[in-house]
Amino acid sequence: MGNCMVCERIELTKSGRNPYFVKELSTGYVVIGDHQRIKGYSLFLCKEHATELHFLEPSFRDRFLHEMAIVAEAVYNAFQPDKLNYELLGAGDGMHMHWHIFPRRKGDTETGGPVWKLGAELVSDEFLPTPEELEDLKARLRSELEKLLEKEGQI
Repeated sequence: MGNCMVCERIELTKSGRNPYFVKELSTGYVVIGDHQRIKGYSLFLCKEHATELHFLEPSFRDRFLHEMAIVAEAVYNAFQPDKLNYELLGAGDGMHMHWHIFPRRKGDTETGGPVWKLGAELVSDEFLPTPEELEDLKARLRSELEKLLEKEGQI
């Protein structure tokens, strides 16, 4: 876990130093993506350092998947896309599972298809949100999360 980018982000979040943090859930942390080439791009970082869903305790895994669905619905409600793209990744040095949730809109890429086709453009610094944009994205997503969690009796 020493070189795990997700663990590092979680530690930043716990210490109040992650500007992209939106909300803590029982199984993970909701954050806005650092780069907003796809507006509303969000992540759900698993609290457990695991590489695969089947390595999680069944009750935690089921809760994690349920909360991911809540996060996805909140992303959908907050950013009103045509379609959501979901991807569970865990590559790199840390191999720590985390969900990428992309609110896709017609014409958001020149050729269509997965966002990863954008390559370096996806993480270009020109798509870093301004402090005001970041606060707006976080507030919109947090509001929708709280509505859904309240509906479930979790707030």
